[in-house]
Amino acid sequence: MIRKTLLIGGAAMFIASAAYAQSPAPTPPPPPTPVPTPPPMPRLSLQEIGRTQSWPVVIDYMNKIEERDRGAKAINSIIAVNFSGAFIAAQALDAERKAGKLRGPLHGVPILLKDNIESADAMATTAGSLALKDNITGRDAPLVKRLRDAGMVILGKANLSEWANIRSNHSISGWSAVGGTVRNPYVLDRSACGSSSGSGAAVAAGLAPAAIGTETDGSITCPAAINGLVGLKPTVGLVSRTHIVPISHSQDTAGPMTRTVTDAALILTAIAGSDPADAATKEADARKTDYAKGLDKSALKGVTLAVARFYTGYSPGTDAVFEQALKDLKAQGATLVEVKTFDEGPIGKAEGVVLYTELKVDLNAYLASTDPKKVKTRTLADLIAFNAATPKELEWFGQESFIKAQATKGYDDPEYIKALADGKRLAGPEGIDKILKDTGAIAIVAPTTGPAWTIDPLNGDHYGGSSTTLPAVAGYPHLTVPMGDVGGLPVGLSFIGPAWSEASLLNLGYAYEQATHRRTEPKFLKTVAP
Repeated sequence: MIRKTLLIGGAAMFIASAAYAQSPAPTPPPPPTPVPTPPPMPRLSLQEIGRTQSWPVVIDYMNKIEERDRGAKAINSIIAVNFSGAFIAAQALDAERKAGKLRGPLHGVPILLKDNIESADAMATTAGSLALKDNITGRDAPLVKRLRDAGMVILGKANLSEWANIRSNHSISGWSAVGGTVRNPYVLDRSACGSSSGSGAAVAAGLAPAAIGTETDGSITCPAAINGLVGLKPTVGLVSRTHIVPISHSQDTAGPMTRTVTDAALILTAIAGSDPADAATKEADARKTDYAKGLDKSALKGVTLAVARFYTGYSPGTDAVFEQALKDLKAQGATLVEVKTFDEGPIGKAEGVVLYTELKVDLNAYLASTDPKKVKTRTLADLIAFNAATPKELEWFGQESFIKAQATKGYDDPEYIKALADGKRLAGPEGIDKILKDTGAIAIVAPTTGPAWTIDPLNGDHYGGSSTTLPAVAGYPHLTVPMGDVGGLPVGLSFIGPAWSEASLLNLGYAYEQATHRRTEPKFLKTVAP
């Protein structure tokens, strides 16, 4: 059991203590020996966990990780567990609780980080790549510091699609050279989607109460939907991206992946805010609010929603579940206006130019910020050479997207400048904003994506379609909420809105969630009929 490995060497415990000391809590005395193992705990909301002693909760989740992630069920969702760091943080927070000093509703609550997000704990930030296996930076991403300041305990790092699915167009969602392949806890031979694969699978499987994912296009919302979770991709600029392994500064963001809308709102409240090192967040302090405070079960009454019919037709089973969701929305008092057509093709074309160009510049800058003694690959060109010389990296798919990115010409390239402007305009003012104006709606609803496909190492993902690209390219918020299942495989309902509309989307999602309660628990089935 995990309990036997909690008390590790003094040096590691010193590192973990130093990491947590960035928060106001004093460093506690070393944990007692031996540590008693508490009885298993029921699944609780974040607020319920925040009202309990933290260290038994941390031990319980660590034992669940040992049993479900590494045992017979083996969903393979977690790359690293923050053994000593999490336990010391939990003790410190329990000491604060005993002294009557609570940081808020998330006090003592464990959370997982996707393994492209840096923390000052003794864990590497690998993005799933062997090239970054020693990338222990000793620094917290600003969003991680905000989580600690809110009282959250960093439980570990979640597996992911290597390089957040940007290395190849034929990648396997959920596979990384460091972590292997994440499996879907609902049906173990099905994909967990990506790139926040481990974040989604781990929370769905009960290995953590919540996780942070990141998204460039679909990487929070797809794995959330496919793993039966709530996932929120915020407006680009609401949450800092500093010390997160990047793809694209114009589209990247981090966001919560949780079991309920309320839990997502609580975490977004904690991580939203301006960061002087991230220019995109200059408005965040003025825009953020307490996202959980105003959640209202009657929020759908009297509102108009635009139904994105152009995001249907790729999965008959998902379409059937979506039709029921539309009936549910109407039953709660919403007026639905159909939008049958929209040409997303030019947006996707522009997005490709932007992502490849920004990947090269942004990733080169990130690699240059790492310790050269620990990270030998200092540029994208170095990574391409490293992968070519490392058979395990190219075991299942190539790196043609890296090679395309390496050939780009930088931010002064007229093709990039035009593509960036075209994509933002077509997806934002002439896309989401126009749909909302023409229909009088406050949000767009659509299926998030289809059910999980069979994991196929030889041929890669079998991805049918999704509603992720419009909000991703526009930089607008996108919320997915469980709306049912197709043959035992979860699917999600998307709520898409204009910039900075997170509070409105969470309110709509909350009202839908509370009226329907469509989320089911995973059964860890070996397979199901196609």
